[in-house]
Amino acid sequence: MNIKKRVTALFFRALTGLMFRVDARALAQVPRQGPLILVANHVHIPEIPTLYTRLLPRQVRGMALAERVEKNDLFGAVLRLFETIPVHRGEADLAALRAGLATLAEGGMVLLDPEGTRSHDGRLGRGRPGAILIALHSGAPLLPVVHYGSENFKRSLRHLRREPLHFVVGRPFRVVPGSGRVTSLVRQAMIDEVMVAMARLLPFEYRGVYADIDRAPRYLKPIDP
Repeated sequence: MNIKKRVTALFFRALTGLMFRVDARALAQVPRQGPLILVANHVHIPEIPTLYTRLLPRQVRGMALAERVEKNDLFGAVLRLFETIPVHRGEADLAALRAGLATLAEGGMVLLDPEGTRSHDGRLGRGRPGAILIALHSGAPLLPVVHYGSENFKRSLRHLRREPLHFVVGRPFRVVPGSGRVTSLVRQAMIDEVMVAMARLLPFEYRGVYADIDRAPRYLKPIDP
């Protein structure tokens, strides 16, 4: 990590520490090496630097909408500094897929948000199957990393209070397609199973559309620690 990245990371670690009461002890379970796809829920923007800086010294490469990465403002500059992969909305972005696969092939870690957008209220929305394409093409394990408790952080900041931000890490697994054809319906079923695995790590009130789903996985194969 170069000096510019290091200084920026230290700044954001300190800033997010002022914004939240961060409980990141579970992040010690994230492997220190090897290709890995982190799948995380997305509630608000500040969770991203909070997670990134608590994973150091291991670096993670995230994906974000191209319009944010390419925008000529401070936020865009920070995203580019940390080599965020731009994803173009509404299309099959092969360049983003190739960039993610290249990162994994080099033993790196990629952070994906299967919901594709912020929930704002902390409850899980329907997963989108983009993460499945990267998992199937790379063969890399997926690791669910969720957080909860900070959905009202803006209101708390106005009252000079810090909201709690709890991270929870699940068991790693691989997506196994089986012998059938992987259609769009199958990919959606796969990502729904990933989202159920994430939901089980959250308190019930945060499980959203996956609150009442409790079935044995068909396409996920747990990896022994």
